[in-house]
Parts: sequence; C-alpha cells; structure tokens
Amino acid sequence: MDNLEMLKKLTGESDKELLEILLEDAKSFVLAYTSRTRMIPELERPVRELAVIALNRMGTEGESSRSSGGISSSFDSAPKQIYDILKRYRLARVGGRVYEAEEKQTENLQGKSSNS
Repeated sequence: MDNLEMLKKLTGESDKELLEILLEDAKSFVLAYTSRTRMIPELERPVRELAVIALNRMGTEGESSRSSGGISSSFDSAPKQIYDILKRYRLARVGGRVYEAEEKQTENLQGKSSNS
C-alpha cells in the first residue's frame, strides 16, 4: 500500500489532491530537515505522520491554543517522537557540504565486507 492509500485509511479523507499536497509538503520538510535529496524507507512513516498532523490542524494555522465550549486545546509543533526519528537519519555537514551515500556505493560496501 502506498503512502496516499495509507493516509486515506488513517484519516478517512477522500480528497486525493489535498492528501497528495500534504504528503508532498511533509516530504519536503523531512528532506530539508535531514539534509537529504531523496527519501529512504525509514523516513516514510514520519512523512505520513506529519501529513496527518497537517490535515488535523487545517483551519488552526498560526494558533498556539484554542478554547471553545469549555474545551481547551493547545498545539505543539510535531511530536517529539517524530523529531527523534528525523534526527537519527539527519546528515551532518562536513566542510559546509552534505555527503549522501549513493545506493550503489552501499551495496558495493556490503558485498566487499562479506567477501573479506
């Protein structure tokens, strides 16, 4: 099941175009935060979770809290567990540049270590 179908199931939202926009925005945020140029499988779940959060917060942009009818709600940025995952896969800058391993290099390294 792809991210769009999973997001439909998780939220009950049927507007495919809206969900695609939310997923693309979440993906852009994750890539920028982790200094990556392409997605890795480990970051797919945080992308979906950020898209769900964005959908749930629609109409409350810019608010830090809301009180209505005796019910009080406060809004944080993304939950800590999402940032914990993103930090785990964040690329460090070395000399002002970010180095992202290519998949072929990773496969070659794994092949060499098993032959050694």
